[in-house]
Amino acid sequence: MTKFQLPPPPTDILELSLWDALEEFLMALRSSGASEKTVKAYRAGISDFIKFCGKGFVKEVTVNDVIKWRLSRLREGFDRSVKDDVKARQLTLHYYSLYVRSFLKWLGLKDEVSIVKAPRRRSITTLSDNEVVKLLNASRDLLDLLIICLLIETGLRAQELLSLTIDDIDLEGREIYVRSGKYGEERVVFIGPLTERVLSKYLEGFNSSDGRLIPLTYSGLYKRLKTLAKRAGLDPKKVRPHILRHTFATEALKKGLALPALQAILGHKDIKTTQVYLHLLKEDIKKLYMNIFSKQPTLGKELTQTT
Repeated sequence: MTKFQLPPPPTDILELSLWDALEEFLMALRSSGASEKTVKAYRAGISDFIKFCGKGFVKEVTVNDVIKWRLSRLREGFDRSVKDDVKARQLTLHYYSLYVRSFLKWLGLKDEVSIVKAPRRRSITTLSDNEVVKLLNASRDLLDLLIICLLIETGLRAQELLSLTIDDIDLEGREIYVRSGKYGEERVVFIGPLTERVLSKYLEGFNSSDGRLIPLTYSGLYKRLKTLAKRAGLDPKKVRPHILRHTFATEALKKGLALPALQAILGHKDIKTTQVYLHLLKEDIKKLYMNIFSKQPTLGKELTQTT
């Protein structure tokens, strides 16, 4: 998780109401470079805690309030979550407890606030080469093709894809400049052979008032992918931007791309996040190992006699 260097709180912070303190904290978060998406996430988590504890002022909050809040949410869940989805509840509380700890630490609460452990990561789903081909063949127009090609050859997140403009594209240099909504940073991804062909054709008739490359909303993108999945005879649940991102990452490693290079392309802050894809390659690594060690060396005379 990204750590922000926050400016210190106002000297009278203990006298403020919790809600006023929250606004001060979020302002400090913004000034440290946090994106609006990050600020929104912090607001949601900390607001949930403030509503639960029912305290009016900062000086009234104790670590016991945090413990009661965590226990209640683990047992009963959140208003917007599915009550029986234990993993979703635990994952939400994991992040919310991180946000609350940061808030209370910034306020000067001396007692250490523990974090709810994140649930074990669900197994990562990817598409096979055959399924990718089916998706491409099911495309109805150049926009369908471009969406699949970009996602499968760059590993872009959905919001990054939808934020691309014509100015972000360097077709001659085969580069795309990406602004990450997750961390508010920029990086470069590269235009693969399929994307180059489709993008060249797509740009011939490109006309957009705002310059956006993919003229869709977030929900519009999902609906288009679901429709493509049905046309391709695939399970719509398996065709989502993040699964195409997983597919790109796994294929990149299979083809020999170094892990740090993949980390840079995917925009991961921590290489541990990228390492999750390594377990998907276990069978490939095993085959490579077996091929390398398939020829047994000649055993020594003494060892031969013992066997």
